[in-house]
Order: sequence, then structure tokens, then C-alpha cells
Amino acid sequence: MDASTVAMIPTREPAAQPDLEALKARQRAAWSSGDYAIVGTTLQIVGEELCEALDIRAGQRVLDVAAGNGNASLAAARRWCEVVATDYVPALLERARERAAAERLDITFREADAEALPFPDSSFDVVVSTFGVMFTPDQEMAASEMLRVVKSGGKIGLANWTPEGFIGQLFKTIGKHVPPPSGVKSPALWGTRARMTEMFGTKAASVAAVSRFFNFRYRSAENWVDVFKTYYGPVHKTFAALPEAGQASLRADLLALVGQFNCSRDATMVVPSEYLEIVITKR
Repeated sequence: MDASTVAMIPTREPAAQPDLEALKARQRAAWSSGDYAIVGTTLQIVGEELCEALDIRAGQRVLDVAAGNGNASLAAARRWCEVVATDYVPALLERARERAAAERLDITFREADAEALPFPDSSFDVVVSTFGVMFTPDQEMAASEMLRVVKSGGKIGLANWTPEGFIGQLFKTIGKHVPPPSGVKSPALWGTRARMTEMFGTKAASVAAVSRFFNFRYRSAENWVDVFKTYYGPVHKTFAALPEAGQASLRADLLALVGQFNCSRDATMVVPSEYLEIVITKR
């Protein structure tokens, strides 16, 4: 084969790597929009149940990663733990701070990136995250950071939406209208046992995962769409990115999604959303 023939053979360009910092900036803008705390506060029971699954003890030092409006932080503080709540969205931490003040709970708040936690190795007895760290662009780095800052014999507790559950399908639905960035792993992978074992298994004495459900309870399917469109950052931003006809189409798809899951049997909305509750014990 001569050189001219070789030159004619098409070559495959290497896949472009996603710009994770740019993606992180867009995510920060999305979670800063709306007012996630309006939705987040309804999920409080998940933080309480996660603390019980972890068998948290009074006096333990607990780090909440991507704490949002502080559900797991408040739950741990109610159990007399020394809690540090972190998030890279200041507006979310401010909501968590307001809630802690209202209950007179002693929690330290610190702006921090889940992929670069500003703490020494083995600083915490327990690390938690409820529906937070799963949205980090660099999943492996976030998992590595949680493992780094927890003590040997300590625990990592996570609550992550599953791909098949209602919120997993919500993100699939909005992705049909505004496609996610190419080359980035789906956040819903955090809701699979295989992915948890892949990221944490080599440094874990055990990885225990239990399927649980959170019930979204709203006045109606229309009420839920209105609330998420107004307050839930990713849905808020998706609607804002679409023209009027696209918004109408998205709304119809979201109402249809609720119809698939709704088990209320009346005019209200009761939608069970599956999530994976994970307790990892570090070797």
C-alpha cells in the first residue's frame, strides 16, 4: 500500500473530552436558579432515614457533601453530631443555614466543591450526601474525595435516584428536549449497585445498597409541574431554554410521566420515586 493510498483512508478522530469546568459552571447556575429549598425541604425524611441506616452516634464528626438545603446535615445535627455542611452553591447553603438557625442546631457551613474537598485525609467519621454528589461532573473524583476524607472504619452514606425511578425518568424526559452534554456520565449511574461497587468497592470493607422510595405528594400533576418549573433548577432552566411550543411539549411530556407513576386514585399526585440508599464502610 503506497503513501497516497494510506492518505485516503479515513481516520477516526479521538472523542472530544467534555469541558468539566464549564459544565460545572452551568450546573452551578442551574442549581442557583429557582429555589431548590422549596422542593428540597419535602425530602427531609430521606436524610433522617439515611442517618438511621448509618447508625450515626452522638459526637461523631459528619461531613455533608453537596448538602443543598441541608436535609442530611439537619438530621445528623439532631443526633448530636458535629456537622460540617458543604456545597458549591452559596444560595443553597444560605437556605440550610436559615433552617439550622430556626432549630438552633449547631452546624458549620462551608462553600466547597465535592471534587476538591478542603479537608485533610481521614477527617470525618461519616460522610453523607442525599441527591447531591450524584450530580458532580467528575464522578470518580467525587467518590475518591469522599473516600479520602473519611476515616478507616468510617462510613459513607448516600441516597441517589435510580435510572428507572421517577426522578431518573424525569431527567431522561428533559434530556429529550434539551440534550445533556456529550461525554458526561449520567448522574443516575449513582443509583445503580454496579456503579457504586465500581467506584467504592476497592477501598471498602462493605458496600450495602437498599432500594427505597420517596413519595412526591402534590395537589395535582399540574401543581407538581408548576412547582418544579418555578423552583427546581434543572427543570426551571430547561423550560427557560425552550421556545413557547417547546415548553408546551415539555409540559405535556412531564404530565404524561406523572400519569405513568401516579398512584393517588384521586385528583392529587402521589408518585413513588425509587432511590438507592447506600452505606459504604471504608476498609
